[in-house]
Amino acid sequence: MLAGEPAPTGPARRGAKPPVFPVAAIDDPALPEVLAELAAARADEMDADTVNRELSIARKAIGWWQRQGWIEGDPTIGIERRPAPPDRTKTLAENQIAALWRLDVALREKTQWKMLYESAARADEVLCLNVEDLYPQDKRGKITAKGGATEWIHWQSGTAQLLPRLIARRTRGPLFLTDRKAPAGTPTLDVCPETGRARLSYRRAEEIFEENTRLLANPLASPDDIEDLDGWTLHRLRHSALTHDAEDGTSAPMLLARSRHASVRSLERYARPSVDSVARHVAERDPAARRRT
Repeated sequence: MLAGEPAPTGPARRGAKPPVFPVAAIDDPALPEVLAELAAARADEMDADTVNRELSIARKAIGWWQRQGWIEGDPTIGIERRPAPPDRTKTLAENQIAALWRLDVALREKTQWKMLYESAARADEVLCLNVEDLYPQDKRGKITAKGGATEWIHWQSGTAQLLPRLIARRTRGPLFLTDRKAPAGTPTLDVCPETGRARLSYRRAEEIFEENTRLLANPLASPDDIEDLDGWTLHRLRHSALTHDAEDGTSAPMLLARSRHASVRSLERYARPSVDSVARHVAERDPAARRRT
């Protein structure tokens, strides 16, 4: 937006080069008005969370440039964060989770999605796992959590059964790999020393999940329209796992340990019953259903 260019979308995002923009131009008196118009146009195209995240990133960069003495002004002053109404449908129903496991996808995706749901871990944490971080016999792995702390995540039998096939005979390097050799310049830590393939990126993992779940997210859509519709996000696996835990009576201390949140208030988003739970409650109170049973 600072350069007055639209952000690339879809496949064009991969490998897109950012425009050249002199940092000193941020002090241009005309920029705040131009930026406000561009931000408003961006807000019409994207959801509130995306717009707010981009605004936050821009402000952090501008603050850093100011501390370096490179610029004086902040052209984002006056641009307000967009209200983001809560999404009450983030939790996937049990039949949706079951349908997800039935999808015909690669072993890498099966393992990754199972691990995300069973561990309730964040997607970026799981994607940063290395083979040497795993303790398969204990069904757990060592991750770098939000904030930089080293912590454990735990999984269940579904992930435990898939992991040996995914790892094969590898003993080190990224757990989840791309299908191709790593391009030149890829950081050593993100390259498997045994296969030469690169670590799977969050962006690519999200794209694959979104593409494969479009039909599940839009069950009434026709095949001709499915390309224009959105699938699920990886974060919904974590959200669903913690909500299902809460519904099953998991204690607050255990939910805090599973979610690795610092505050009990952060658990409120998972305390809301899922659509399955509400449906069962309504069915149990249905007089016609009680007469049939």
